[in-house]
Amino acid sequence: MPGIDKLPIEETLEDSPQTRSLLGVFEEDAAAISNYINQLFQAMHRIYDAQNELSAATHLTSKLLKEYEKQRFPLGGDDEVMTSTLQQFAKVIDELSSCHAVLSTQLADAMMFPITQFKERDLKEILTLKEVFQIASNIKAEVTEDVYTSRKKQHQTMMHYFCALNTLQYKKKISLLEPLLGYMQAQISFFKMGSENLTEQLEEFLTNIGTSVQNVRREMDCEVENMQQTIEDLEVASDPLYLPDPDPTKFPAHRNLTRKAGYLNARNKTGLVSSSWERQFYFTQGGNLMSQARGDVAGGLVMDIDNCSVMAVDCEDRRYCFQITSFDGKKSSILQAESKKDYEEWICTINNISKQIYLSENPEEIAARVNQSALEAVTPSPSFQQRHESMRPAVQSRPPAARTSSTGSLGSDSAALSALSLDSLVAPDTPIQFDIISPVSEDLPGQAKSSGQSGRRTNPFGESGGSKPETEDSILHQLFIVRFLGSMEVKSDESPDVVYETMRQILAARAIHNVFRMTESHLLVTCDCLKLIDPQTQVTRLRFPLPNVVLYATHQENKRLFGFVLRTSGGRAESRQTSICYIFESNNEGEKICDSVGLAKQIAFHAELDLEEQSRLIAASSRSNQSSAEGQFVVLSSSQSEDSDLGEDGKKKRESEA
Repeated sequence: MPGIDKLPIEETLEDSPQTRSLLGVFEEDAAAISNYINQLFQAMHRIYDAQNELSAATHLTSKLLKEYEKQRFPLGGDDEVMTSTLQQFAKVIDELSSCHAVLSTQLADAMMFPITQFKERDLKEILTLKEVFQIASNIKAEVTEDVYTSRKKQHQTMMHYFCALNTLQYKKKISLLEPLLGYMQAQISFFKMGSENLTEQLEEFLTNIGTSVQNVRREMDCEVENMQQTIEDLEVASDPLYLPDPDPTKFPAHRNLTRKAGYLNARNKTGLVSSSWERQFYFTQGGNLMSQARGDVAGGLVMDIDNCSVMAVDCEDRRYCFQITSFDGKKSSILQAESKKDYEEWICTINNISKQIYLSENPEEIAARVNQSALEAVTPSPSFQQRHESMRPAVQSRPPAARTSSTGSLGSDSAALSALSLDSLVAPDTPIQFDIISPVSEDLPGQAKSSGQSGRRTNPFGESGGSKPETEDSILHQLFIVRFLGSMEVKSDESPDVVYETMRQILAARAIHNVFRMTESHLLVTCDCLKLIDPQTQVTRLRFPLPNVVLYATHQENKRLFGFVLRTSGGRAESRQTSICYIFESNNEGEKICDSVGLAKQIAFHAELDLEEQSRLIAASSRSNQSSAEGQFVVLSSSQSEDSDLGEDGKKKRESEA
């Protein structure tokens, strides 16, 4: 006989839409079997009822024939020939009645009993398991203990349900063949008719049928035993997975995945401030994130995750949430995982896919090497040459006065530092700060906090509120959306390689310490300073004076990453200046931000030149006015001395002449 289709019991815990679709096919097959067996049962029951009726009618006929001699007919006399003939007929019919009774018993045992057992026991068991499975699947518990019990009950019910459906594929053959086999054997025993050839053919045919039924039964018993063993093994192995949030120390997350599938909750905005969550099955397919709802034949595209960015986010009513932003920053989606393990695996998988590792022949091995490189990245390489060979192409030398749209410094040349070691840029074991410390709680070294500069709320309606904003006279106002990655103190601020090395160490440290959370802010670029503004409260988180920003650059490959170096007047040693490098991620606007900062510094430089020219003119004018005033004072003094020499008569004479 052909092979038996089976449901995969190992995939019951995942409960994917593909498994549900295959389960639907088996349920349709079970419904078709149930419908067909009901019709066949009714037909066989009619045969059995007819046989019982025939047996009863034959027995009644024999009884009536035996009672003929006891009848007294008014017009008929005693007819002994008729009586004896009828008695003979009664004897034969009585024997036939006994044979019909035996046939009825054989039909009840060999035909009706197997199909009745299959209909009342096996098919009803399938329906009962289906109802229990549907009830277990619809349970939505929120308490940890209820979730554990519900998931365990659903998994066990689903495995037994799958086992019953698989067993049904064997039993449906037995239930169809055994009643027919019993019926035919009963008919042969009853009639004892037909030629020897016909009888031998039927017996050989029925023997083959019986052998096939026995083989199917043995195969079914072996398969049931294997499935029971599989169920026991899966129950033992899957017991920790029934917990809603398993311990990550016992079940660590796999960080080298390039494919993942599972259920996630997606946030959908239903109003200006309200939102709803929808649970769907998500899976990755190449560089695409797909979703599939229950009942759908195939999945639909959610987002292209090539070169995308993923980060952990805080939601008011949910935990384990992360946000995926497309390459161009025009599309984003907030998803929630069911456990911390799934949460970390989804973030790592999307990070691996965004790097297009899945296009290689052995993506998991390459992902493991990339993660291992990230683990080794916190130890600086011995020279720039090794770092350039392992991370990025060599930096091309530029003229001292030229700058590209993505880098800038105050009169520095990167070629002069090509032979320096990394220790001259970033000191070993330098602490990294991953969070933005508000000026209200802690002052940044080297930045004096004056009233109205730190912690000021930006008025979105442009009203001054009685005080003039410090950037009101600024010509340039540009706003960008950025996410803070980290900052650390650096030993040099004369080459863009400082920014590149800081990016490398901060990204490596984030990967090692599983820091996925990033603070989103608005970066305001003006001719006076750079400001980090809270997007919700409009409060200034940090203020960077523009003259102190001495270096800025974008990553040479990932243009979303950019950073700048801030030179401050204080630090660990008060007698020297310190430099701190800040690294940010933008929505593919790193070069624009650097161009904006460069434009602001040019405007500020020209404004400073104009101010110096005005000061020089004012000083020259004041010196000329002072010289003329001194000349007038000399003339006036000489006239006063002459008046004193003439006396009173001379003064009167001069006045009369005048």
